[in-house]
Amino acid sequence: MAYRSTKKYERNETIILAFDIGTTHSAVSFSYAYPGEFPDIRSVVKWPGQPEASGDSKIPTIVAYQGGEAKFFGAEARECLDDEDYEVARWFKLHLHPESMKFGQSSTGLGELDIPPLPLGVSLPQVYADFIRYTYKATKDFFINNTPNGHHIWSRLEARMPIIFCTPNGWDMSEHAFLTEAAIRAGIVKHQDAEEQLWFITEGEASVHYSLAYTKTAEWLKKDTVFAVTDAGGSTVDILEEVCASACVQAGGVFVDRAMQNVLEGKLASSNYGDAETITIMVRQFELKTKRIFDGSQISNIINFGTPRDNDKGYGIVKGKLTLTSDEVRAAYTGVISSITASCQGLLGSRRVQHLLLVGGFGESPYLRDQLKLKFGERGTQVVTVDEPSRKAAADGAVIWYLTQLVEGRAARFDYGIYSGELYDSIVHRGHEDKVYLDDAGSKRVWTFRILISKDTILNDAWRVSWSRHRLFPTRPTPRELGIYESLIYVWQGEGPAPPVLDADYSKPPLGLRVMFTIKADLSALCDSMEFDTNRKTGRQYWKVNTNLDIIFTNMKLKARLRWMDKGAERIGPATMIPASKL
Repeated sequence: MAYRSTKKYERNETIILAFDIGTTHSAVSFSYAYPGEFPDIRSVVKWPGQPEASGDSKIPTIVAYQGGEAKFFGAEARECLDDEDYEVARWFKLHLHPESMKFGQSSTGLGELDIPPLPLGVSLPQVYADFIRYTYKATKDFFINNTPNGHHIWSRLEARMPIIFCTPNGWDMSEHAFLTEAAIRAGIVKHQDAEEQLWFITEGEASVHYSLAYTKTAEWLKKDTVFAVTDAGGSTVDILEEVCASACVQAGGVFVDRAMQNVLEGKLASSNYGDAETITIMVRQFELKTKRIFDGSQISNIINFGTPRDNDKGYGIVKGKLTLTSDEVRAAYTGVISSITASCQGLLGSRRVQHLLLVGGFGESPYLRDQLKLKFGERGTQVVTVDEPSRKAAADGAVIWYLTQLVEGRAARFDYGIYSGELYDSIVHRGHEDKVYLDDAGSKRVWTFRILISKDTILNDAWRVSWSRHRLFPTRPTPRELGIYESLIYVWQGEGPAPPVLDADYSKPPLGLRVMFTIKADLSALCDSMEFDTNRKTGRQYWKVNTNLDIIFTNMKLKARLRWMDKGAERIGPATMIPASKL
């Protein structure tokens, strides 16, 4: 059942697109919003290579290349997996995951996942651009063919329509910048319009809106109820509970597939069906059907992989069908479910969470649902599922979010800050005398990590952080010498607090501290605002430029600006935030 808003749309006419590019499957949802009407949300259900009658809103996230050129996508590309004439890009989303989601991290306990390599000579930006271009064109065709006067409407609104990308909770501005460049490369937005048109929402947050729209049970919607959302997808599970920072653990459906591959390799090692090609076919069939219906109660579980000529009764293979016991199938889930529950429990801690909403493609697994209900029922938390298939929860939820803007803030997942030259204190900075330096005024200072945004801080449209920066010059600088000012913003992802004192070498930050983005501002207009001063202790004279940098949160995005005083009046100028390069 399609979502239909209960409130009239009162903003400018537009088409809202939402892309959910998942590890294994992808979806696109959209809404044509017209002033005075009640907008509804539709999903693209017609994809090349997939039967139109199936009405499937998700396609495989696969691109088949030949000679470095994309030839097939989605279901058509899946047919090329065993064709030696093509090289296939799949699970390519895993290449984009940041260090904080590194495979094999001890928190998952699932070991390292082998990521399929990209086709020879094909870069990750190219794969994303090709796939975005394909899904965008399919969406455009679907809209035009299924909307009255669709061609005229699309042509009129295309240049300014908002485009939303759903991303894992573990992604940040670096990955957003990567997707922005991919969208520009795909030709769906122009460079000068990207900041205005492109929006980003976490998959967990989008799932909140989907759950609000599609869950008929109203118990968990009462005021002051504390609830969490678990978005179980292909490679990640996002846990969202916005009184604190969200979490992202790599424990999605592909880890069950990988575990099943291990089970099959062990079971069939001495049979005639233990070769890599056959195992791959079995895992594919397991993912398509067996995994989706397994609930733990079946005595036997069938993987239909071959023909009536394929028989090996000693290994449970009869007429091309492999029979597995429930214990064998459960073994593929054990590590994943343990990781999901551990992450949920670690995030929620001692909080009294009444309801846990379960969404996402993997969230539709009957066995996962039953296991989470069993484990969290012990602590008085009710697991709630939505009344509609949630494989498209992120895409639908992103459009609902844009239409309603129900979530007014986001919680910071880490500490964010800057290198700050603090005045040296012999007591506070004891043991770090070797890191003391003299500034241009002759004062002793040490470099510290000054936190601007603390972990778990709730960011909303009323939030702003400011810090002053002083630049000292021995002689009065020219506008050109003032030039472009840069300030690096760091994120601390290490264990415990950041070191109290940092080395002066910016290029070698301590392990756990990395550059998140750079703020750039042109200071040439501040020439007339400079001050001449003298250090009272040393007698050294210098020129000083006083500025304030602001980071503000508006329209669910971080933005920067420059402020300074000029003859008693406050001036405001632009500043640019440049995310750290991803690739």
